[in-house]
Amino acid sequence: MSCHSASSLPAGAAAADGRVAALVGSPNVGKSALFNRLTGAYVTVSNYPGTTVEVARGRCRDAGLEVVDTPGLYSLLPTTEEERVARRLLFAESLRAVVNVADAKNLERLLPLTLQLLEAGLPVILVANILDEAEALGLELRLQELETRLGVPVAGTAAVSGRGIAELKNRLGLNIPRAAAVPVRYDPSVEAAVRDIQALLHGDYPLSTRAVALLLLQGDEEMLSMVRRRDPDAPAGIHAAVRAAATVSARPLAFRIASCRLAQARRLAQAVLRPAGAARRRFSEGLSRVLVRPLTGVPILLAVLYFGLYQFVGVFGAGTLVGLLERRVFGAWLSPWLAGLFQHWVPWPLVRDLFVGDYGIFTLGLRYALAIVLPIVGTFFLAFSIMEDTGYFPRLALLVDRVFKTIGLNGRAVIPLVLGLGCDTMATIVTRTLETRRERVLATLLLALAIPCSAQLGVMLAVLSRRPLGLLLWAAVVIGIFLLVGVLGARLLPGERPSFYMELPPLRLPRLGNVLMKTYTRMQWYLLEVLPFFLGASLAIWLGRVTGFFQLLLRLLRPLVAALGLPGEAASVFLFGFFRRDYGAAGLYDLQARGLLSGRQLVVAAVTLTLFIPCVAQFAVMLKERGWKTALGIAAFILPFSFGTGFLLNRALSVLGWAL
Repeated sequence: MSCHSASSLPAGAAAADGRVAALVGSPNVGKSALFNRLTGAYVTVSNYPGTTVEVARGRCRDAGLEVVDTPGLYSLLPTTEEERVARRLLFAESLRAVVNVADAKNLERLLPLTLQLLEAGLPVILVANILDEAEALGLELRLQELETRLGVPVAGTAAVSGRGIAELKNRLGLNIPRAAAVPVRYDPSVEAAVRDIQALLHGDYPLSTRAVALLLLQGDEEMLSMVRRRDPDAPAGIHAAVRAAATVSARPLAFRIASCRLAQARRLAQAVLRPAGAARRRFSEGLSRVLVRPLTGVPILLAVLYFGLYQFVGVFGAGTLVGLLERRVFGAWLSPWLAGLFQHWVPWPLVRDLFVGDYGIFTLGLRYALAIVLPIVGTFFLAFSIMEDTGYFPRLALLVDRVFKTIGLNGRAVIPLVLGLGCDTMATIVTRTLETRRERVLATLLLALAIPCSAQLGVMLAVLSRRPLGLLLWAAVVIGIFLLVGVLGARLLPGERPSFYMELPPLRLPRLGNVLMKTYTRMQWYLLEVLPFFLGASLAIWLGRVTGFFQLLLRLLRPLVAALGLPGEAASVFLFGFFRRDYGAAGLYDLQARGLLSGRQLVVAAVTLTLFIPCVAQFAVMLKERGWKTALGIAAFILPFSFGTGFLLNRALSVLGWAL
């Protein structure tokens, strides 16, 4: 097989007369950090792949461009929904510049995407990002040499610290040229097939006909559909060209094409990247190996869960902070003051009940949102931001990959599932980064069933923190259900098993500014989105009580609650859970604080509520991402399953005589 660079002009690319610059690159190369620097906007920047699942837009005033931050893209031949979103954007936008962001430490692995973008005839500027870490490893990148060899602008940056951003903005303000040479020549049979296919393409395509031909040779069905629409007579000749090229070698065409690109990328990297001194063997490399080995990684994971979630979120956030706000601020001062104020100034009992009654906007909605859930969410988001900024989560993915394979997933799925501990709604969106539909459906089911969101998890930790045995039993049941449903789902759901690949970024000390900014933006999201929902739920409950509908629902729920061995007052907890999981969890906290639940009842209620149907927001996202049939099927499974599990758990604890 002969693979070498060449110097003929790419054909078929449309002119880039727009005012849009797209940030394109593999996950975890710093695209979102670069976006923030260029636009002044803030997109959550995390030290693990899969953060950017939607397209973010901002304005770079210095360059006079709109900047688009795209999901992670490994290749123009997509395998995940995240890659398809990025590629469709390249096809749909009139781009003045494609800013190809690459990790300076890993050029050899990332340059194949650069070569593809150049083959596509796009106006590319290559940004070698994270230069500071490359230099810390003793590497020197000769940017000018790389620019000369590629024939397009190359800039070096360290986006987190702002290094090189001014120069990049200046370059973006200029016209970005297209590559003057085809960057890779393939073996003769592939090149012949490319020429034959190009001769059949007469329509208007968003990238060069050479790139279109190469994608067709690799079996790109989406590109073939585009050709059928624009050149209806071409597919027969394309299939013949593909067959002719495929018969030359036993190796698949996609492998032969990718091997040539990789060889060219290796030559480029060796020419422009060299040690400036002895590369240092850093402490973080040894720690990284410790984190991914089961013998050492599992105890570290348990320590992270104990100190990061149980002690910080459960004891400090849900205990100390909630106690301060709920009992002292609201219980001892604000709620009595508001009740007296309304008693004095509002003569209508119905209106007083709306604001300061048992389910009032101030006494229930505001108290739940600010005094019970907010401190729990805040401490969770802070702990979560610290862990994700260190690069721990990709190591966790490697650690759990073997276990996840038993439930039909792979280590990559740990990202949406861990994100679910923050917000199940956002995590459901992130499932689109998984490779197969089977994985996406299974991960969505597990998120809806057995992954409590931050607010619910924090409240559960607060409720059970004084009953260690009950806490362990709750965790054991929920984890057991997670594994059981995962194993059964893996056997019953059709589809192929996924492969596993993931970027492994270096371990870093978390940056205080980044951690605080992420915590702040997530708290802002909570206040803007969740607080109005809590207040609206109080209004809905008030209307339900006024009309009698609320009491009717409670009467319908009481037999189910009684079957779980719970008092009638717990019916309102599950009714709240229809609005939001964390709203119901806060109601459970309230019942426990009033002494209405025994230890056994508390554990049964906590397990059932954790497995309960997803909140309205999560269900809406499930409808959007998975379709109404799948979403309704998941909800129809979860509702009886959660109450059935609670019933069996209560019976088992009663037979064993465990009071907990």
